Amino acid sequence: MSAKAKRLFKKAISYAGIFFFILAAGMLWWQLRDYSLRDIAHAILDIPFTNLILACVACMLGYLALSLYDYLALNYVGGRVSWWKWMLAGMLGFAISNNAGHAVVSGGAIRYRLYTRWRIRGGDIVKMLTISGFTYFLGASAIVVIGYFLVPRDMFQNSIGASMGVNALFIICLAALLAYFAMTIFFHKKSVKIGQIRFQVPSTKMAFTQTVLGITDSVLAGLVLYFCMTPFVNIPFGTFIGLFVIAQSMGVFSQVPGGIGVFESVFMLALPDTVDKASIFGALLAYRIIYYVLPLIGAGSLFFIYERWLRARMKRWLAEAKEIPAKIKRLKSEIRNKK
Repeated sequence: MSAKAKRLFKKAISYAGIFFFILAAGMLWWQLRDYSLRDIAHAILDIPFTNLILACVACMLGYLALSLYDYLALNYVGGRVSWWKWMLAGMLGFAISNNAGHAVVSGGAIRYRLYTRWRIRGGDIVKMLTISGFTYFLGASAIVVIGYFLVPRDMFQNSIGASMGVNALFIICLAALLAYFAMTIFFHKKSVKIGQIRFQVPSTKMAFTQTVLGITDSVLAGLVLYFCMTPFVNIPFGTFIGLFVIAQSMGVFSQVPGGIGVFESVFMLALPDTVDKASIFGALLAYRIIYYVLPLIGAGSLFFIYERWLRARMKRWLAEAKEIPAKIKRLKSEIRNKK
């Protein structure tokens, strides 16, 4: 690939971050297009105010945990940036990928745009995205395995397909967990080369940290929905979090942006017919607004503020650079006059 082609490719990836931000906003509109502002307001107002506050707190803590994915990945590649930078990149990356789907592409594009500015190499950014992906998968897999034993077997008895899907998901997640930890034990300090990038096999300690962080993230995300749903259905938290991660994992594997439809369908199938489905759907809608809409607006606003600040600073630097020749000329003139 020629130098010009490489520059064009890097520029395309960089601007793809803005494209996926717009795509995420479009997906939010698509999710809510059938509802008026009054419908949305009624769905949320039916939930006690205290529960909404608790859900928002859980959401903020959840995105803080998500930003730690970037911190952990930066340590893995030996990168160093200011704390606010990895927090901005992590929160914005996940706010976009949660809505737009295809996390490696959508969230990866915005991270590439930010981290290359902060002098992190492209190959290291790919490693970071890979490690972050494994962190999420390890945490989700661990909760799926635990949740499989917490969720009553009769929850999916009305759907053979859903029951088979849950069993298959349990087997896949258990096998993946065992394989990952076995790799860190038997192949520690060794590396794997994929294409032009060499990945160092993580230590068992790092794998454990990844799993704990992934579990924390999933539990906090689940708490957002739990606080919205508990006014309408009495369900033990252990059963709920197992069901939540199973629904979330099925949504991720479906590759549908945000797991739209898949996530809601699993909950509708699992909960008993005696539960008011309209109230549950209102709780799910409130969850999507709190966990998807608000972080995208908040992190997106910070991103555009940062972009405007950076552009203003670049203009100031260019203006100062243009003044340098004139200053040098004045300095030379003063020196000649002194002589």
